[in-house]
Amino acid sequence: MANKPELLAPAGSMESLDAAIGEGADAVYLGLKNFNARLRSSNFTYPQFETLLRTLHKMRRKVYVTVNTVFEHREADRVFQLLKYLAGLGPDGIIVQDFGVVAMARENFPSLKIFASTQMNIASARGINFLSRQGVSRVILARELSLQEISEIRANTNVELEVFIHGALCISVSGICLFSSFLGGKSANRGMCTQPCRRFYRAGNSISDDAGEGYFFSPNDLQLLDKIPALADAGVDSFKIEGRMKSAEYVGTVVSAYRLVLDNLDAPEGKLRDAIQQAGGILKNDFARAKSTYFFDAGAGNDGFNDGVDWLNPEQSGGTGIPLGKLVRVMEREEGFIGLINSGVIDGKQYVPAAGDSVRLHKADDSDRVSHKLSFAEKAGGRSASSMTQGFWISIPENFAAGDSVFLIQTKSMNRHYPHVIGKGETRGRSPGIDRAPLPAGMKNEQARSGQRKNKTQEKPLFAPGIYVQVSRIEDLYILQSHRPEKVILNLNRKIINQIKTSKPLPFSPKDIIIFLDPFFPQEKESELSEAISLLIEKGYRNFILNNPGHFSFFKKDREKVSQQEKASVKERSSVKNKSSHEENFSLIAGPWLYSFNAWAWDFLAGAGLEYCVSPLENNRQNLERTFFIDKNNSGENPRSHVFITVLSRPSLFRMKSDYSKMYDFAGFSDNHNDEFLLSPSSEGTLVLPVKFFSIVDKMPFLKEAGFSRFILDLSSLHLKKNEYRDIMDSVDRAKPLPNMSRFNWKNGFFKDK
Repeated sequence: MANKPELLAPAGSMESLDAAIGEGADAVYLGLKNFNARLRSSNFTYPQFETLLRTLHKMRRKVYVTVNTVFEHREADRVFQLLKYLAGLGPDGIIVQDFGVVAMARENFPSLKIFASTQMNIASARGINFLSRQGVSRVILARELSLQEISEIRANTNVELEVFIHGALCISVSGICLFSSFLGGKSANRGMCTQPCRRFYRAGNSISDDAGEGYFFSPNDLQLLDKIPALADAGVDSFKIEGRMKSAEYVGTVVSAYRLVLDNLDAPEGKLRDAIQQAGGILKNDFARAKSTYFFDAGAGNDGFNDGVDWLNPEQSGGTGIPLGKLVRVMEREEGFIGLINSGVIDGKQYVPAAGDSVRLHKADDSDRVSHKLSFAEKAGGRSASSMTQGFWISIPENFAAGDSVFLIQTKSMNRHYPHVIGKGETRGRSPGIDRAPLPAGMKNEQARSGQRKNKTQEKPLFAPGIYVQVSRIEDLYILQSHRPEKVILNLNRKIINQIKTSKPLPFSPKDIIIFLDPFFPQEKESELSEAISLLIEKGYRNFILNNPGHFSFFKKDREKVSQQEKASVKERSSVKNKSSHEENFSLIAGPWLYSFNAWAWDFLAGAGLEYCVSPLENNRQNLERTFFIDKNNSGENPRSHVFITVLSRPSLFRMKSDYSKMYDFAGFSDNHNDEFLLSPSSEGTLVLPVKFFSIVDKMPFLKEAGFSRFILDLSSLHLKKNEYRDIMDSVDRAKPLPNMSRFNWKNGFFKDK
C-alpha cells in the first residue's frame, strides 16, 4: 500500500495525549477552552497547546484543533482572534462546523487548513466538492454511511476523507440534532450536548397507550476493527477514534489495537487476520458498550433493520461500564463523601473494587452522570463507621445519593504510565494566548452588511412580506386555500414526487410553491434526488430551500441549463421581455439547517448564490438582530428583508436514518419530567418531535417593527384539518399567544455555563 491511512486519536486531556502518542497515533485532535464541541472535556491551556504543538511537530506527528461549534454574532471578535492565534502557530488543520468560521479563516488566514466537521452533515460527494470549492481540504464524513457509499464518494472527489472507526455513536443523523437545546439550551451545536437520547423513557403518553419503557434510543458503540482493510482499499485518508471525554486508559487501549492492524495492512493475509484477532482481544478491555458496525455493511435501501439491528439496545443504560450496583447509603467524612454499594460480578466472579479504579455514577433520575477515580474502596465493616457487613464503601463525588447507580469503567490494574509528551516545567511561564482586541476597524460593520451587498443587483425583494405556510402533504394544500399564504413551503419526499409526476393540477401553481429539501442527503440518494429536482424544474418549480451543502451543485448546473433554454426561446416568448431577472432564474433560500447564526455565515451563503435565509430554530432575538444589523447611516436595502423567521413549529428534535416502526409500535413517549414526544417514522427515516409546539406568533408585531417581515408557520408535522388551520390563522391575525407552547431559545438564547 503506497500511502497508509492516518491513525487519528482524541486528546481530551494531557494524560490522553500521552496515551495516544505512546501507543502510536499519527495525529491527535484536541480543543482549547472555547468553540469546540467537547466543552466538558479538560481541553488545553494556551501554554500547554503551544508546547505540545512544537513537541509533536518535532516528532513528526500532526495536531488538529477543533473549532467545531457555531458562534453567535457577538462572539465574532473572539473567533477572529482565536483564528489569528492559530494561524500564527501553524497547527496541521482546524476542524470547523460554522460557515462563518470557514469564511473568516479563508478570507483572513489562508494558511489555515480547513477540515469540515462531521457536524456539517456531509454524506455525499456533491457536498464535499462544494466545500472543496470554498477552500475546505478535508471532510469528516457523517457516520451513517455504508462502505458502498464511502467507496462511491471516494470515486467522485479528490478531497481528503476522514472516517470514524471506533467510539460512541449519536443516534441522530450527524449535525441535525436539537434535542438537548430544546430541553434547556445546552446545544450540541455549541459543544454542550447532555445526551438526552440516551435517557430512560416511558412508551405511551396522551397520544398512545402504555407500551413499556426503556432506553429506546441508546446506541451501542462503533467498532470497525475488522473493516479497516476494506476502508483502506476504499481510499480513506484518516481513521478517527472518538473519545475526547474518555479516560487516558481507554484512548491508549483503542489506539494500540488499531495501530496493530494498520501496521499489518501490507502483511500476508494470514498475518493480517491474526493481527485483527489479537487487536480484538485488546479491545475487550475498553469497558465501553457493546459493539456495532452501524450502517457499514448496509446495501442500497437498507435502513439498518432489514438484516437485524446490532446498534440499538433499549435495555442498556445510558452510560458505559460494568454495573457495580446502586448506592445503598451515603455519608460524609473528613476526606469527602463515601457510598455503600453491593459489588457486581465480572466473568462470573464477584468483583472487589480498589482504590485507583475508575467508575461512572448516574443519578437515579438520569439528570447527571459523573466519572470518578476511587480514592479508596474498603469492605463494609472495616475502616468505615458503618456496622453493615455486606458490600463496599467507595469514595464518591458530592451530590450523589442512595439509589444512584455505579458502573466500573476502568480498573487500576489496567492503568499504564506513558512517557509525557510535555515534561514538567516545560509550560511554565504565562502565554498571552489569544488577543482580547476587537475586530479590525470597520470589518464588523462591513461584514454585517455583506449579505446586503451581495443582493444589491435585485430591484426589489423577490418574496413579498407576509405569512408562508410549510406542509408535508399535497392534501394540505387544499386546506390552505381557505386562508392563502404568500407562498406555500412544501417538504420534498417520495410521496410528494410521485404525486407531482401524475401531472394532476394542484391548488397552488409551481411559482407559488417553495420546495424544502431534506437536510439529510446521503450518497445513496444522489441519483434519486437528482431525478426529483430535474422533474420539478421541468414542471416549472423555481423556488427551493437548501439545507445541506450537497444541495448547491444541483442548482449551479441547472441554473445554467434553464438560462440557456430561456435565452434560446426569447424571440418566441414576447412576454419574456417584460420579465425580471428573478423569474428567469432560481430563487434559493438557505434553510434553518445551514445554521446562519452570524453575519459571516450569511455572507458565506450569500456568496454561494442564496438570496434569503431561514433563521435557525435555536436562534434568539438578540442574536438575530445583531446578525442582520441595520446601519442607520447607510441608505442601502434593509438586510432583514432577506430573512424568514419561523414563528410556529413542532421542530424535529432529532432525525434517525431508519424506520423505527419496524422495532417500536408506539407513537409517543415521555421522560421522567413528563415531557412528551412523538415518534414519526417513515421509509425515509424517523423524526422525534415534541408534543409541545414552539411558538412566537405573538411576537410578530415587535419583529415587524424591527424590520423583519417574512414569517413561516411550519405545520409540516400535522395532518392538517380545516378547524385547526382556522384557529392557527386566527391567532396569527390577532398576534395572540397560543396555549401550552415552548419559546425554545428565543428569549434566553443558548445556555451559558457560568
